Amino acid sequence: MQAIAPAQPASGRVDEVRLAVPAEPEYAHVVRLTVTAVAARIGFDYDEIEDLRIAVGEMCGILVLDEPGARLTVRCSATDAEVTVEASREPASPTITVGELSDQILRAVVDTFAVDPDEARVTITKHRQG
Repeated sequence: MQAIAPAQPASGRVDEVRLAVPAEPEYAHVVRLTVTAVAARIGFDYDEIEDLRIAVGEMCGILVLDEPGARLTVRCSATDAEVTVEASREPASPTITVGELSDQILRAVVDTFAVDPDEARVTITKHRQG
């Protein structure tokens, strides 16, 4: 999987927030709130923030594991123009799969997404339209 590097604005500024949470459904809202707060801070409009909220929910749904001790590590980076979220799960096994519905949802709400099933990693990028 090729790493996705956020586009650098003229100022060169990239804000980054990192989280590590248990890979349990109850913690998905913490990830969603964090990512949407970052998007709001850089000027995403309501619809763009809602798209990100949906995408992060799908991302967490793909990675969440019903196994004690499993963790999600999330890196959210933002420029003036986009938000990129990379989330991975430890342990990486079992291999993750993306269902047809999740695939369709992600294609509809973000500009790009990539899945590395062997590393249990999902990356999404949403560009700001305004």
